[in-house]
Amino acid sequence: MTAERTVLSVSQLTDQLRGVVEEKFPAVWVEGEISNFRLYTSGHAYFTLKDENAQLRAVLFRTRMRRLRFEPGDGQHVLAFGSLEVYAQRGEYQLVVELLEPRGLGALQLAFEQLKQRLGAEGLFDQARKRQLPRFPRKIGVATSPSGAAIRDILRVIGRRFAGLHIVIAPCRVQGDGAGEEIAQAIADLNRLGDVDVIIAGRGGGSLEDLWAFNEEVVARAIAGSKIPVISAVGHEVDVTIADFAADLRAPTPSAAAELVVREKQAIVDGLDTLRRRLDRAVRRPLTDLERRVDDVRSRLDHAGRVAHDRVAHRVALLTARLKAASPFNRLGVGRHRLDRVQGRLHGAVAGHVVTARHRLVSIVGRLESLSPLAVLGRGYSLTRTPEGAVVRRAGDVRPGSRVDVLLSEGVLDCRVESTRERDDRPQV
Repeated sequence: MTAERTVLSVSQLTDQLRGVVEEKFPAVWVEGEISNFRLYTSGHAYFTLKDENAQLRAVLFRTRMRRLRFEPGDGQHVLAFGSLEVYAQRGEYQLVVELLEPRGLGALQLAFEQLKQRLGAEGLFDQARKRQLPRFPRKIGVATSPSGAAIRDILRVIGRRFAGLHIVIAPCRVQGDGAGEEIAQAIADLNRLGDVDVIIAGRGGGSLEDLWAFNEEVVARAIAGSKIPVISAVGHEVDVTIADFAADLRAPTPSAAAELVVREKQAIVDGLDTLRRRLDRAVRRPLTDLERRVDDVRSRLDHAGRVAHDRVAHRVALLTARLKAASPFNRLGVGRHRLDRVQGRLHGAVAGHVVTARHRLVSIVGRLESLSPLAVLGRGYSLTRTPEGAVVRRAGDVRPGSRVDVLLSEGVLDCRVESTRERDDRPQV
């Protein structure tokens, strides 16, 4: 009897495949390149992961898509974590992605570069829109955490440089989910006050994740949209954020921001002293001009007396020079100088001959060295000798089985003759 056939419907076969695939791969990491990336209005993203030999459909649902720190796109090399599921309606399987990370560059760093490039293309960082800080601010706004080290540093520096200055603190969180929105709201609140002259927005140091609130787009747009000049003071000097590019001025630290926005009280006092001295000079100028004119007349009289005196002195000096020129001692000195010059020329000639002779000697030595057998060996030739020291010039000087020493430029080869033959130097016909 013929065995009965087991016939499965398409749905039954697909269900069995789904059970095998989804049970076998409940959680898997997959590496590949993104292609055909599509983000729909629903918030879901569909794309393909591929390598040189295969491709895999993948889906990133809206809830997971919102948690990404970077924007996926075609051509990106990524690591995807998720589970495989069978899509029965199309007879396909796909990877339901839970986590997506860029390969090589970190997600946060990639998000930073993407946002920086996009906002820069909009002109948000252009120098033309940067504003000058007020020279003498009367009220300073600070958007930061009221319990952080940054506000303590700012208050300490301002209190030391110009005590009694009016400071308004707009408290906000500077780390964690939602911190970016709070920072943007604090900047907007300070703008609504209407009498704030400058705003400092910042926090103390930390990791890239700690400082991330100042890399969010909402903060950059709040800074760019502020009617009041904004100083970005985030972390330490080596830390750079998107807020630094959007701000009117970047300070390396919160303390440095306080120093930039408030001039020292003593510097202002010194400036007033400078103005007072200028006023004194303006009042005294007419009297000074009169004194200068009297000094000028006195100087002219003194100059006329000095000119007469200089003429007499010049005449005396001229006569003295003539007497010295006629002196025998002067002639003797001239002869001595001539003798010195002749001796110098003689020494130079002797030295020249010595140098020429030395060059000829070096040349002769070089020629001798080029004729040396060691120099010939240095060009790649060798010298063959018998163990008794006799030089082998012809193949017939040794017999097969004999031992010979081959002298090279560096070292000696101990060799045994396997066979000999006469060299045929005749041209081939």
